[in-house]
Amino acid sequence: MTVAAIVVAGGRGVRFGGLKQFAPLGSRTVAAHSVAAARAVADTVILVAPPHYDGTGEGADLVVEGGDSRAESVRAGLAHCGDAEIVVVHDAARPWASARLFHAVVEAVRTGADGAIPGLPITDTVKRVSVAGGESVVVGTEDRDVLVVVQTPQAFRREVLERGHAHRDDATDDASLVEAVGGRVVVVAGEARNVKITVVDDLNEQSASRGLRIGHGFDVHRFGDDPSREFWLGLVLIPGATGLLGHSDADVIAHAVADALLGAASLGDLGRHFPDADPATLGIASAQLLEAVRSQVDAAGYRPVSVDVTVVAEYPRLAPHMDAMVAALSAAVGAPVSVKATTPERLGAIGRGEGISATAVALVEAT
Repeated sequence: MTVAAIVVAGGRGVRFGGLKQFAPLGSRTVAAHSVAAARAVADTVILVAPPHYDGTGEGADLVVEGGDSRAESVRAGLAHCGDAEIVVVHDAARPWASARLFHAVVEAVRTGADGAIPGLPITDTVKRVSVAGGESVVVGTEDRDVLVVVQTPQAFRREVLERGHAHRDDATDDASLVEAVGGRVVVVAGEARNVKITVVDDLNEQSASRGLRIGHGFDVHRFGDDPSREFWLGLVLIPGATGLLGHSDADVIAHAVADALLGAASLGDLGRHFPDADPATLGIASAQLLEAVRSQVDAAGYRPVSVDVTVVAEYPRLAPHMDAMVAALSAAVGAPVSVKATTPERLGAIGRGEGISATAVALVEAT
């Protein structure tokens, strides 16, 4: 099912004191981070901007002018979603939503819901009050077990979302409009870090807390029986040994590095982006996979700082190739990569020389 994303950036930012959605966040704007996050699921990303704001530097496929209300701005973007079957609506002021969250709401719609929204449980007691004569009086206590705090991104079947907007002019979120026309909206687990920027302190506090992130990767492949299959390890062709089995070139070091980088940027795993059932990636060189992963990490607003790799192998002897691996991997990642090798002391399948495994830890920083 095709997906279009509408990133709503048409607000005036009164409480922030300016257009918060275009405030700098690292080397990009808040809105640019949100657009990049939406690309995790969307074929087309539409940015809805204030009147007279160019917005072409934010990375969207299309920039359209918003309306006087949030709902009007969403409708302005909805008019340009083409034949997309699923529409994701995301507030530009939530630049820290992860790719996992975008995938979660889209998957819920793909599997039958009319809409899906992220929600967080309420941990504080919630009171209902009546305000009269300048005084607030408690009139009841809500059952917090049946309440959630709602976030974006929110995903919908396009025709149901259009019907909701046609039924009612305005609402605080798009799920309310879909609910009003009888749509089935489900809740997926939200993210505490998916904070909406409202005042300047929100931006400063969250930016300070998310500068550096760590990811871990692991991969293992067995040796094949075809002596003509090339043996690639750490982006280096190792002579004199039969290659590892895999859909790609089965470079366990490169794959572990790619998984670590994806994990650090909350982009899932290598198999999600390059499934082994895809004939287009049959035999693909791991240098190409790393190049694509590096681009995805960059688009998510991160850059690699360093990567540390440990490869576990009983055979062959890798010491003569270590320097070449370090050089090739560092060039591909764009940051220093260290490579260490150890043996399992003849224990287990790898100790019997049946295959090779590798782990990697990646450090990235927000741009």
